[in-house]
Amino acid sequence: MASAAKFFCLALLLAVSLLASSGNAQLSANFYATSCPNLLTIVRNQMTQAVNNELRVAAVMLRLFFHDCFVNGCDASVLLDDTATFTGEKNAAPNQNSLRGFVVMDNIKTRVEAACNATVSCADILALAARDGVVLRGGQSWTVPLGRRDARTASQAAANNQLPAPGSSLATLVNVFSNKGFTASELTVLSGAHTIGQARCTNFRSRIYNDTNIAAAFATTRRANCPATGGDANLAPLDSTPNRFDNTYYSDLVARRGLLRSDQELFNGGSQDAAVRAYSNDSASFLRDFAAAMVKMGNLSPLTGTSGEVRRNCRRIN
Repeated sequence: MASAAKFFCLALLLAVSLLASSGNAQLSANFYATSCPNLLTIVRNQMTQAVNNELRVAAVMLRLFFHDCFVNGCDASVLLDDTATFTGEKNAAPNQNSLRGFVVMDNIKTRVEAACNATVSCADILALAARDGVVLRGGQSWTVPLGRRDARTASQAAANNQLPAPGSSLATLVNVFSNKGFTASELTVLSGAHTIGQARCTNFRSRIYNDTNIAAAFATTRRANCPATGGDANLAPLDSTPNRFDNTYYSDLVARRGLLRSDQELFNGGSQDAAVRAYSNDSASFLRDFAAAMVKMGNLSPLTGTSGEVRRNCRRIN
């Protein structure tokens, strides 16, 4: 009797486990091999053109992917425009006047639709574009599992509550990432996305004028283009090589030249100091671990099967 009960419990646990992982199991690198065989080439060509026109696009698309996945999963909800009857995520506090890349997505989607009508989701296109941007700036490639579908809904409230702020403490960052299933080590490697791109003055003003764990010369340099008042939209590079995907971000943190307070928190006498120092000395390790963490992020709660839809226009539901 006890043996039968034990078998039943094990079978139940297995069934629950399979159900929980079924969404991820339906993602496959070959999902469009027959229905849209040129997809990867189309996305890569469009991203190459976009990055050549503006190097910052690589960072823009990477951030757009992160802001999508961290709010109810990688479902392209962040791309939906507000309407008179629909409130999306674009005007949430972390995104408003900050998130970009929507026109790039429109351009890629138009080319994909011309080749494979109503076949490829915006969520999958965004996942590929983020990967290609990293590779085009010198990062390591990774295989992108495909088969996500697009959400018919969005949540401005979730975007306001689930994305970390640029002034977050290490404890807050660890908690936010833990809520998404990431370890503290994965938080540290994914933060390395800030090795490319720029930030607005409004997001680092408090750090360069008030923090003490900052190199004096660095603070002085950044204040030149970020006054104590005004100039909120003025930009500064997130690390010393903002157009190259490398481990300079970590070297800058060790030198107390992190632009955002949330970045410097990773190297401030806390639990992630050793990991930051290790990545600052080992570029290959960072690039490898970042690629692996990006695959994991791309698996956050995807819509698959008959859930959601394949949008024809990424800005609105069908």
